[in-house]
Amino acid sequence: MKNPKQLNPNWAQLRQKLGYSNKSATETQHTILGKRKERSDNDNEEASDAELNVLTPTSSDSSITTEIAMDCEMVGVSPLGNKSALGRVTLVNKFGNVIYDEHVRPVDRVVDFRTQISGIRPRDLKKAKDFRIVQKEVAELLKGKILVGHALRNDLKALLLSHPKKDIRDTAEYQPFLKEGRSKALRHLAVEVLGVKIQNGEHCPIEDARAAMMLYVKKRREWEKSVKDLVKMKLKQKKRKPKKQRKEGSTAA
Repeated sequence: MKNPKQLNPNWAQLRQKLGYSNKSATETQHTILGKRKERSDNDNEEASDAELNVLTPTSSDSSITTEIAMDCEMVGVSPLGNKSALGRVTLVNKFGNVIYDEHVRPVDRVVDFRTQISGIRPRDLKKAKDFRIVQKEVAELLKGKILVGHALRNDLKALLLSHPKKDIRDTAEYQPFLKEGRSKALRHLAVEVLGVKIQNGEHCPIEDARAAMMLYVKKRREWEKSVKDLVKMKLKQKKRKPKKQRKEGSTAA
């Protein structure tokens, strides 16, 4: 009986270098399945990351654009801490890039940092800018701009600022975003319209401002048309009023 055929030593060495082994078919199958599972897990992680990154700007342009989204976080002042004061203000441009982000030192003593929602901690306000400085800087940036945000009346009230109504785009008041005439929470709109989850725990004003801007951009064409139509309607109403006044004056005579 012939001896089993011996592999040439050079061939055996080459097989070893190339990574060949004498693994069984079962071992090979387990290896392949293991790799498939690993790849599947990686795909799931990538899909999860993609969901989280929906709000990540796709442009590096950090210029001050015509449209600016704003979001503010509040802290509690007054003896009981139930009065809101500005603790942080963030502005992003139409691309979602941050153009202003400052913690604010309120005029009154902070009693409640509301960290669970605001994300603000005592250390954040130690070197924060004075309220009046922030107020002035924000006012300059918003001058002549279209202001986007959610429930902006609260943010503007905290800043003690006003903004022309015709230049406000509030996702809490835009008719198509309402439910039975009532405002939806920003986190609900983000899920329904953008397919992204926000405000899971501490709020991030950058994330919230980006979400508001994305909501506006998604509906910009219809939104701007409705604004123009409203302006036209108001102009027509203004033109009609003087005529009525003249008629009343001539009747009295």
